[in-house]
Amino acid sequence: MPPVTRLVTLEDVPLLTELLRTNREFLAPWEPERDDHYFTVDGQRALVEDALARSAQGAMLPHVILGPTGDVVGRITLNGIVRAAFQSCSVGYWVDSASNGRGLATAAVGEITRVAFDELGLHRVQAETLLHNHRSRRVLERNGFAQIGVAPDYLKIAGRWQDFALFQRVAPG
Repeated sequence: MPPVTRLVTLEDVPLLTELLRTNREFLAPWEPERDDHYFTVDGQRALVEDALARSAQGAMLPHVILGPTGDVVGRITLNGIVRAAFQSCSVGYWVDSASNGRGLATAAVGEITRVAFDELGLHRVQAETLLHNHRSRRVLERNGFAQIGVAPDYLKIAGRWQDFALFQRVAPG
């Protein structure tokens, strides 16, 4: 099976910007409120530059999600990579509305989790999702993540503090 993710590049910025603009309403219930600058090429370029700099420091791994023809259809990132005794990170992702329901998020989470364990040598990957985000919960469960709790008022999403289900997957062995 060909890879379904790859490292984000600055060349991806115009397409990512267009995907975010097109999917602004679709993603709004699952995301923090964003100002208009976030949905511009300049805003996305700054975010991608920062992500690549943090990746070079080993603190993050920002990837894009690829569709069946190799086109960019979303983002997936290993965030907050911590070494020492913790050896953990969290994963966050989104797929554009036109590509939803095709198994791309499931494949991308599986692939990036393998990267976390096999290439980065991490012990644990955490994921969080809104309690009512049943699709995301299924993506995580299909990839062997287990719910470990609920965090009340965890993140401010869609303009209000919301409860999140916390998931984790520990490296095999």
